[in-house]
Amino acid sequence: MDKILVVEDERNIFELIKFNLENNGYEVIGVDDGELAIGTILSQRPNLVILDLMLPNKDGMSICREVRETAEIKKTPIIILTAKETEFDKVLGLELGADDYMTKPFSVKELIARVKALLRRSVNSEEETSTIIKFDDIELHQDAFRAYKDGKQIALTLKEYELLLLLAKNRGKVLNRNFLLDTIWGYDYIGETRTVDVHIRHIRQKIEDDPSNPQYIETVRGVGYRFKA
Repeated sequence: MDKILVVEDERNIFELIKFNLENNGYEVIGVDDGELAIGTILSQRPNLVILDLMLPNKDGMSICREVRETAEIKKTPIIILTAKETEFDKVLGLELGADDYMTKPFSVKELIARVKALLRRSVNSEEETSTIIKFDDIELHQDAFRAYKDGKQIALTLKEYELLLLLAKNRGKVLNRNFLLDTIWGYDYIGETRTVDVHIRHIRQKIEDDPSNPQYIETVRGVGYRFKA
């Protein structure tokens, strides 16, 4: 369940947002003092923050700036929700790192839609930028071109690693042999699809507990291979 922090000092607005977010399956926490916002984000690690600008003790712009300057929480998605509706305020909020900006009065349905869209975008972004791919007891460290099983490095050749990584990134999809050959070895490679089969056999010998009954890389007869989802 995604956790959302609402930083809002108007109690009726907070209760309205909380009620509707919870009805849509989110966990909601709130603070009504700007001074408490950063500490709450650090301790609670919400998936998203809905932030008012006009708050007691510390304004929303300062909070937004501080979030983006704090390494542990700088990627936290922020939606500014405020009565300030000038173009200057909106531009400033976005320049300080807010992901979205809505003005009061606001449509609850629109707010929920923007929350869902931003959370979805955030998840996709994390998946794209993550340098480690994990599945069961296997880890692929993309930045280091290394693979590990149960924490121990697997001795893969570069082509074996690239082939395993390509299959893992397309988990659940059937990739035919010609596509794998062209992608890993290149269009100018003079060889045959048996090259792919040989490399798959070697990978299975290194990552599978029982290569004759593979749990990771499945053969799709007459087509190619699929990394099991």
